[in-house]
Amino acid sequence: MPSFPNTVLQISDPMKIGFYTLGCKVNQYETQALEQLFVRRGHTLVDFEDEADLYVINTCTVTAVSDKKSRQVIRRARKTAPNAVIAVCGCYPQTHPEDMDKLGIDLVAGTGDRLGFVELAEQTFRERKPINALDDAMKRLDFEVLPAGGLEGRTRAMLKVEDGCVNFCTYCIIPYARGRIRSLPLTEAARQTKDLQEQGYREIVLTGIEISSWGQDLRNGTSLIDLLEAVCAAAPDCRIRLGSLEPRTITEEFCVRASKLSNLCPHFHLSMQSGCDSVLKRMNRKYDTARYLESVALLRRYFDRPAITTDLIVGFPGETQEEFERTLEFIRKCAFAAMHVFPYSKRPGTPAANMPGQVPNAVKEARAHLAAQVAAQMEQDYLTQFSGQTLPVLFEEDRDGLWWGHTPNYIPVAVKGENLHNQVRDVLLEQVRNGIIIGHLK
Repeated sequence: MPSFPNTVLQISDPMKIGFYTLGCKVNQYETQALEQLFVRRGHTLVDFEDEADLYVINTCTVTAVSDKKSRQVIRRARKTAPNAVIAVCGCYPQTHPEDMDKLGIDLVAGTGDRLGFVELAEQTFRERKPINALDDAMKRLDFEVLPAGGLEGRTRAMLKVEDGCVNFCTYCIIPYARGRIRSLPLTEAARQTKDLQEQGYREIVLTGIEISSWGQDLRNGTSLIDLLEAVCAAAPDCRIRLGSLEPRTITEEFCVRASKLSNLCPHFHLSMQSGCDSVLKRMNRKYDTARYLESVALLRRYFDRPAITTDLIVGFPGETQEEFERTLEFIRKCAFAAMHVFPYSKRPGTPAANMPGQVPNAVKEARAHLAAQVAAQMEQDYLTQFSGQTLPVLFEEDRDGLWWGHTPNYIPVAVKGENLHNQVRDVLLEQVRNGIIIGHLK
């Protein structure tokens, strides 16, 4: 495994570097790793809106809107500093390399070889010659180990434990951007988790493109629950929180073993996308509503009032009013603690983009509004049941005179108090207000 130096290397051409990150937690994690790598080589970070020598834009391509946002940010950087080096990485150039030429990018990279990206950025700055470093994501076999954590004092760290996806849902282009499943080895995951605890982090979020697939490529019989047990043991004083899970991960064995981990947060984000079997089939999801409901029931059997959250796409091609109403009925049955509701967005290059029965935007927006209303009521119901109870809260930031933080089951809490940053304190939860609970310190 690579060793990342704690001392700053002396280089002949130090740069001022501005970063901009679009998209998911994996991108956020990888940007934080790149920031550390650049700083350790003697470079300086500046705000993206300021003039810099190098702008790094870590892009997203999950929707056509994401591509548009990426292009806007690239053009903004070029306008801010016309002579700066513009370096673009992430999913957008990986899937749309032809767009990079049109945008006049100096350094084009994708979703791999972040260590090499740093040296290529320095080379581009020195030589002022464009470099295209794109590879074939499908040919990657190894997980690239990067430094975890960030440069600023944060309460929560992300640890990327997996990359790649082979589910090939009909609406999603990410498998083509990220390639095959690659897993961070268990021993390295445990080592990094221990290091993060020693750095002072109080919570670690395990993230990846599809963390439910962790271990499949290792071919040694290990799975996500083995990883979970290892990282929980490596950082016993740190909360361990899971990223998004595929419902089939939740088995009786998983729940029996996971429920014994005292520092595992009882918060499970189960990817759903639709509550109608015929829509799930068109999406090429690998479960039906019966299997999904089984996962929900198992979690509630083994954990005390866990926060079960999800994502929902409405207006998928061919979705009828009856199918949408089945979805509304199903999400009420699941009684989610929180939901992210998205109207379907056509992603060119995916099978769904060419499916018949594309739903008009007005219908999609109306369905999203109705689903969001149901989601808001479920969230209110979930939060209300904790009113009058005392729970531990990890405090993260001061907002307008109130300290904000989260309980283990990810309830947002605000209290009055002095500096509570990175402290875990017991709080009496009192009043539910606009998706948070106001409380006071015990």
